Amino acid sequence: MGFNYQKICADLLKDLPPREKEVILRRFGLKTGERETLETIGKYFGITRERVRQIEEVGIGKMKPKIGNYQKIFHSFIQYLKNHGGLRKEAILLEDLGSKKYQPQVYFLLSIGEKFERFGETEDFYSLWVLNQNSLDLAKKAVDSLFSKLKTTRKPLPLKKLKYSQSLSEAALSSYLEISKKIQKNSDGFFGLKDWPEINPRGVKDKAYLIFKKIGKPLHFTEVTNFIEGAQKQTVHNELIRDPRFVLVGRGIYALSEWGYFPGQVKDVISRVLKETANPLTKEEILKKVLSQRVVKKNTILLNLSNKKHFSRTPEGKYIIREI
Repeated sequence: MGFNYQKICADLLKDLPPREKEVILRRFGLKTGERETLETIGKYFGITRERVRQIEEVGIGKMKPKIGNYQKIFHSFIQYLKNHGGLRKEAILLEDLGSKKYQPQVYFLLSIGEKFERFGETEDFYSLWVLNQNSLDLAKKAVDSLFSKLKTTRKPLPLKKLKYSQSLSEAALSSYLEISKKIQKNSDGFFGLKDWPEINPRGVKDKAYLIFKKIGKPLHFTEVTNFIEGAQKQTVHNELIRDPRFVLVGRGIYALSEWGYFPGQVKDVISRVLKETANPLTKEEILKKVLSQRVVKKNTILLNLSNKKHFSRTPEGKYIIREI
């Protein structure tokens, strides 16, 4: 935004007594980039945590009259937050405003600015900065509503499909969702619940699952391996075998059970087809139905169909399950 954060902070601090200045420098990480606790600073000076807090408070109070000299920078912070619904996840805000180099300075300026309030990390939300409590209340309400919506739809959605309020901009809605730990965004920009594999894939099996979802058709395990960086073929094959989300549909070829594929050998598929139909079927009808479930040669299906232990042929030339 064109502000010299370092120079502004140095000017605000320059007239403070040495100890007050040192306490503030350490508390906000203005020298090293790492914020120090009251306890750590207290040990350095040989004083209590409470005394450190008092020194910090007095020092900030002495800087207050100078803050008016820098209203332009505080107005820019206010506008930034307004553009994002009145709040922003701390990590994103500091990166946006201070890049890598000046995040401690931005944190310090926000802390001494009267218009800004920080809320620390909780079980459900990341650390964030707000302009007012109303913005936070609206964000929490939106997150709860969209959490319920995603739980019902059971699939990740892009921001445009997560409609919450006509008056709420996409930038604001995105900002609200980014503070949530319950709803997260994946690398494709889709939002979903944090424990969904599409959002936070855990290990090879979840990564494989996402590959199948993206490609949308049965794949050989070696093809899947090629999509997973650093994966071993045997590891991928073992994970596909063990996980019920995947069904073996051919020689080394797998598909997702959620696509309607079911486990079993070719003869089991023929049996299931005949049971579900509840009527005798012609050879051609069986071939068509089994080939929709398995990536095998027609002769493999016909060979299984000719097994008289399992299937019988009616006088009309159709097939039924042999009754034992």
